[in-house]
Order: sequence, then C-alpha cells, then structure tokens
Amino acid sequence: RVLAGERNLPEREISTARIQKLGLALAGFTNYVRPGRVQIVGQSEVWFLDHLETDERRAAISRLALEKISCILVTKEIAPPAELIEMAEEAGLPLLQTPLVSSAAISLVTEYLQSALAPRELRHGVLLAAYGLGVLIEGESGIGKSECALDLIMRGHRLIADDVVEVRRTSSDQLLGSAPEMLREHMEIRGLGIINVRELFGVAAISVRKPIGLVIRLERWAEAKEVDRLGIDERSIEILGVKVPHVILPVSPGRNLSTLVETALRVHLLRIRGSNAAQQFAARHSEMLKRNDE
Repeated sequence: RVLAGERNLPEREISTARIQKLGLALAGFTNYVRPGRVQIVGQSEVWFLDHLETDERRAAISRLALEKISCILVTKEIAPPAELIEMAEEAGLPLLQTPLVSSAAISLVTEYLQSALAPRELRHGVLLAAYGLGVLIEGESGIGKSECALDLIMRGHRLIADDVVEVRRTSSDQLLGSAPEMLREHMEIRGLGIINVRELFGVAAISVRKPIGLVIRLERWAEAKEVDRLGIDERSIEILGVKVPHVILPVSPGRNLSTLVETALRVHLLRIRGSNAAQQFAARHSEMLKRNDE
C-alpha cells in the first residue's frame, strides 16, 4: 500500500538489491544511507520516532535526505508517524506499507530485486530441461533446432523456451534461462506453424526456467571446422561473463540430432562426475605405445 509519494513512483530508481534499515540513520548516523536502495522502517524505528519530541522527530527524518532515497517500506502494517508521511509527500518520496514482518519483507524484496535487476540478454535458440540440466541449443535459422527439441520432448524432456531465450545472470553467477511470457509453452515448427506444447504433450512437457549447464551449437557439416574428433578438449562459451560448457555438433542429412544431443548431455554429466572417456582412451593409447617401445 502506498502511503505517500505515489506521484513519484516511476521516477525513483532502485539500482541495487541490497536493503537497508533506517535505525542508525534516524539516530543521526546517516553516512551509510545509500541512494538506490529500499529502506526498511520496522517496529523499532517507529517506536524510536514516537518517543521523540515533534521538533526532534522532524529533524531526525530530515537528516535522511528524503529526496535521494528510492523508497521507504514500513513493515508489519505499523502506522508511521504523521510527520514521516507529510515529509515524504513533500519530498515526493514513495512511502510504502506491507503486512509482512521485517525479516520476511527483506527476504522477499531482496529475492525479487535480485531477479529484476539481474544482467540479462536474449539469445536465439531452444532451451530444454533434460536429465536435470538446462541445455541451450543454438544454431542458424532452419538448421533444425526446433525439430530436434520436439523429438527430445517426445522422449520425456521438457521445453523451456523456443526461438527466443531470456538469460539472466543471478547473484550466485548462475545463468537462469526462461521464455518471454508471450512465447511461453509455444514452439514454431516449419510446415506446422505455432504449436502449444502444453496442450499437445501435457504439463509434464514444459518447465518455466532452468539454470543453463550446457550450450550445444548445431553447425552445418561443411562449416564445422573446429570439431574435436576425440572429444578430449573441453570447450566453453562466455555468456554475461559466465563460462558455460560448449559442444559443437556438425549437422548433415541422416544424422539423428536428438540422439546426438542426448548423448552429448550424458557425456557432459559423466565429465561432471570426473569420468572422461576420451582422456581415458588417450591414456590407454599412450600406455600401449610406451609398452610397445619397451
């Protein structure tokens, strides 16, 4: 609920997910009141203000530099002092109220702001949830990404996004992938047009979001010049400053893309657990050559 400053809501920018409580600032320690943050006023702050004389209360509130604060959130539906409402309205400061206690309000607001303020970008591709992992399939238009994804959905994997994938970097440096709301649960299949995956295959065939653990790029066979024949090298691609394992799969007529993608996922999961078949093969080969030389 907005108690004051509603007219200025669009103009006050929140630039960080960090939250501050105004306890010490009301007592005169205002050096660490940062602009761009949500400021919390709870029961102890209101109690402190209520026990001040009117002039002292106004002085304490004016020291907050209300014109620089993004907003103040009063928790537990406590009625703030009339002076705070009046001075917030004069300064155009949004003064909000919530029934939540301070700890719950801080937790929920922080979680929301971390999501809303996270760095993000849009990528062209298909995002699926497979074997508990988010896999982003990329490649030029018409190469078969959506058809491959459709086959994987029919094998029991889940669609997250088709064509446009929204990627956000979380505070823990995870890349969280999801679909823009308009495109959610839908796919475009050439020759069939737009299909609703939820209606066709049921709710178990879709997922809302998933951390991206692997990026697979489909390239036409003639263009895939950097293919590692043995699979010893572990490639990565950087998205929003975070490195993600990267696999290039050459595409040609007759290759079963969905089987290749599933296999790439299984290989990646084995590598996470410390098993690399290519390195084991190379080690055995070197050992055999060494024995032959002896």
